[in-house]
Amino acid sequence: MSSPQMPPWLQEQIMKLQQSQQNLQAVMTQKQHLEMEKAETEKALDELKKVADSDAVFKQAGTVLIKSKKQDLIDELEEKAEMAKTRATVLDKQEARLKESLKEQETKITEMMKGGSTNPTPPAEDNPRK
Repeated sequence: MSSPQMPPWLQEQIMKLQQSQQNLQAVMTQKQHLEMEKAETEKALDELKKVADSDAVFKQAGTVLIKSKKQDLIDELEEKAEMAKTRATVLDKQEARLKESLKEQETKITEMMKGGSTNPTPPAEDNPRK
Protein backbone atom coordinates (compact mmCIF):
# COMPACT_ATOMS: atom_id res chain seq x y z
CA MET A 1 0.00 0.00 0.00
CA SER A 2 1.72 3.17 -1.19
CA SER A 3 0.99 6.71 -0.08
CA PRO A 4 -0.57 9.09 -2.57
CA GLN A 5 1.81 11.12 -4.73
CA MET A 6 2.32 14.70 -3.56
CA PRO A 7 0.85 17.16 -6.08
CA PRO A 8 3.44 19.15 -8.08
CA TRP A 9 2.16 22.50 -6.78
CA LEU A 10 2.69 21.33 -3.21
CA GLN A 11 6.17 20.00 -4.02
CA GLU A 12 7.03 23.39 -5.50
CA GLN A 13 5.81 25.27 -2.42
CA ILE A 14 7.76 22.94 -0.12
CA MET A 15 10.91 23.44 -2.21
CA LYS A 16 10.47 27.22 -1.92
CA LEU A 17 10.03 26.87 1.84
CA GLN A 18 13.20 24.78 2.12
CA GLN A 19 15.13 27.37 0.08
CA SER A 20 13.92 30.11 2.39
CA GLN A 21 14.98 28.06 5.41
CA GLN A 22 18.45 27.63 3.91
CA ASN A 23 18.67 31.37 3.23
CA LEU A 24 17.67 32.12 6.82
CA GLN A 25 20.30 29.70 8.11
CA ALA A 26 22.96 31.38 5.94
CA VAL A 27 22.02 34.83 7.26
CA MET A 28 22.11 33.59 10.85
CA THR A 29 25.56 32.06 10.27
CA GLN A 30 26.80 35.35 8.79
CA LYS A 31 25.45 37.19 11.84
CA GLN A 32 27.25 34.81 14.17
CA HIS A 33 30.57 35.33 12.34
CA LEU A 34 30.01 39.07 12.36
CA GLU A 35 29.39 39.07 16.12
CA MET A 36 32.69 37.26 16.66
CA GLU A 37 34.47 39.76 14.41
CA LYS A 38 32.89 42.67 16.29
CA ALA A 39 33.98 41.22 19.64
CA GLU A 40 37.56 40.77 18.40
CA THR A 41 37.64 44.32 17.06
CA GLU A 42 36.31 45.77 20.32
CA LYS A 43 38.85 43.81 22.35
CA ALA A 44 41.69 44.97 20.11
CA LEU A 45 40.49 48.58 20.44
CA ASP A 46 40.31 48.32 24.22
CA GLU A 47 43.82 46.89 24.42
CA LEU A 48 45.21 49.45 22.00
CA LYS A 49 43.77 52.33 24.01
CA LYS A 50 45.63 51.04 27.10
CA VAL A 51 48.99 51.32 25.32
CA ALA A 52 51.04 54.47 25.91
CA ASP A 53 51.43 56.78 22.91
CA SER A 54 55.20 56.35 23.05
CA ASP A 55 55.03 52.53 22.89
CA ALA A 56 55.58 50.73 19.59
CA VAL A 57 52.46 49.14 18.11
CA PHE A 58 52.16 46.72 15.22
CA LYS A 59 49.43 45.56 12.91
CA GLN A 60 49.23 42.17 11.32
CA ALA A 61 49.33 41.90 7.55
CA GLY A 62 49.08 38.21 6.75
CA THR A 63 51.98 36.53 8.51
CA VAL A 64 53.94 39.77 8.92
CA LEU A 65 53.74 42.42 11.67
CA ILE A 66 54.13 46.00 10.50
CA LYS A 67 55.04 48.85 12.82
CA SER A 68 52.28 51.42 12.84
CA LYS A 69 51.05 54.54 14.59
CA LYS A 70 48.68 53.98 17.50
CA GLN A 71 46.14 56.54 16.25
CA ASP A 72 46.16 55.04 12.74
CA LEU A 73 45.34 51.63 14.19
CA ILE A 74 42.62 53.09 16.41
CA ASP A 75 41.06 54.85 13.42
CA GLU A 76 41.24 51.65 11.36
CA LEU A 77 39.65 49.53 14.09
CA GLU A 78 36.91 52.09 14.74
CA GLU A 79 36.09 52.13 11.03
CA LYS A 80 36.02 48.32 11.02
CA ALA A 81 33.66 48.35 14.02
CA GLU A 82 31.36 50.87 12.29
CA MET A 83 31.26 48.73 9.15
CA ALA A 84 30.42 45.67 11.23
CA LYS A 85 27.59 47.59 12.88
CA THR A 86 26.19 48.54 9.47
CA ARG A 87 26.46 44.96 8.21
CA ALA A 88 24.72 43.73 11.37
CA THR A 89 21.81 46.10 10.70
CA VAL A 90 21.48 44.80 7.14
CA LEU A 91 21.58 41.17 8.33
CA ASP A 92 18.96 41.88 11.01
CA LYS A 93 16.63 43.27 8.34
CA GLN A 94 17.28 40.29 6.05
CA GLU A 95 16.59 37.89 8.91
CA ALA A 96 13.31 39.63 9.76
CA ARG A 97 12.17 39.54 6.11
CA LEU A 98 13.08 35.87 5.76
CA LYS A 99 11.26 34.93 8.96
CA GLU A 100 8.15 36.76 7.80
CA SER A 101 8.39 35.09 4.38
CA LEU A 102 8.75 31.67 6.02
CA LYS A 103 5.68 32.30 8.13
CA GLU A 104 3.69 33.28 5.03
CA GLN A 105 4.92 30.24 3.09
CA GLU A 106 4.06 27.87 5.94
CA THR A 107 0.57 29.37 6.19
CA LYS A 108 0.11 29.08 2.42
CA ILE A 109 1.18 25.42 2.41
CA THR A 110 -1.10 24.62 5.35
CA GLU A 111 -4.06 26.29 3.63
CA MET A 112 -3.31 24.48 0.36
CA MET A 113 -3.14 21.12 2.14
CA LYS A 114 -6.36 21.75 4.09
CA GLY A 115 -8.12 22.73 0.89
CA GLY A 116 -6.75 19.64 -0.84
CA SER A 117 -6.97 21.54 -4.08
CA THR A 118 -5.53 19.76 -7.10
CA ASN A 119 -5.44 23.00 -9.07
CA PRO A 120 -4.73 25.84 -6.67
CA THR A 121 -5.16 29.42 -7.70
CA PRO A 122 -1.69 30.82 -8.37
CA PRO A 123 -0.68 33.73 -6.16
CA ALA A 124 -0.84 37.21 -7.65
CA GLU A 125 2.89 37.54 -7.14
CA ASP A 126 5.20 35.30 -5.13
CA ASN A 127 7.75 37.91 -4.11
CA PRO A 128 7.01 41.54 -4.95
CA ARG A 129 10.37 42.70 -3.51
CA LYS A 130 12.48 40.99 -6.20
